[in-house]
Amino acid sequence: MTSAHPEHGHHQEHGEHDQAEILDLDAEVLAEHLASLTDWLPLTAEPRQILDLGCGTGAGTFALLDRFPEAHVTAVDASAGHLQRLREKACARGAEERVRTVQADLDEPGWPDLGSPDLVWASASLHHMARPDQALRDVHALLAPGGLLAVVELAGFPRFLPEDAPEFRPGLEERCHAATAQLHAARVPHRGADWGPLLTAAGFTVEAERTLAVSIDGARSEAVGRYALSSLRRIRATVADTLAPEDLTALDQLLAPDGPHTLLRRSDLAVRTERSVWAARRH
Repeated sequence: MTSAHPEHGHHQEHGEHDQAEILDLDAEVLAEHLASLTDWLPLTAEPRQILDLGCGTGAGTFALLDRFPEAHVTAVDASAGHLQRLREKACARGAEERVRTVQADLDEPGWPDLGSPDLVWASASLHHMARPDQALRDVHALLAPGGLLAVVELAGFPRFLPEDAPEFRPGLEERCHAATAQLHAARVPHRGADWGPLLTAAGFTVEAERTLAVSIDGARSEAVGRYALSSLRRIRATVADTLAPEDLTALDQLLAPDGPHTLLRRSDLAVRTERSVWAARRH
């Protein structure tokens, strides 16, 4: 989920476009892992009404439509651009009749009518909220009795380079992530949270938890290079003011698409991250 508003203008639109690109690449590269999570959900019956909170460009929406062929999904996000992209994908798949999009900032009081879903999916969205405890209570209230909430969170941006890379500035990626983590500690305090106690406090019963280690060799898909480029470009925009000048210069060498050191032509890339999921039921 994003908290973007359309009136923020060109700069915001550019940021949303970059974020949408990363979300699309994330869906492409991690598709198998996402499918394994939807298969793992401890459901008592096939859901017919699904709510995707903070749907982005639709990675979860389409994984759930594939997994549950009789289901309809209400996809909610604050970004009009993300929702437009999602609708275009639904039309391309012939699934437009099974998807309803709703633009809403879920930090605002008084949510729109989101129905009474059997399954709520919240992937990498709750940690963006100012009051996730309130959001969880709202989800509990609208879930059908016996319904399930799946909270999926990633351990920050994935890592792509070996620890001793790049050869001209070893350890660069880890220093970029350390700078990002320091900034996010203040801005996004719920990132990396243990959602179990928060779910219990909101009235849910946590039925299962799982952490999935993700490791994908870059040789498996050329999309890994593009994913690395987009992700590290976004990190650069966040930490440029805090990196050492030598690190910033080295990072720019990696990010130059046509440069001699571009990420797009490295043979040692991989996607390494963790995905944690909590499955919580409303009784």
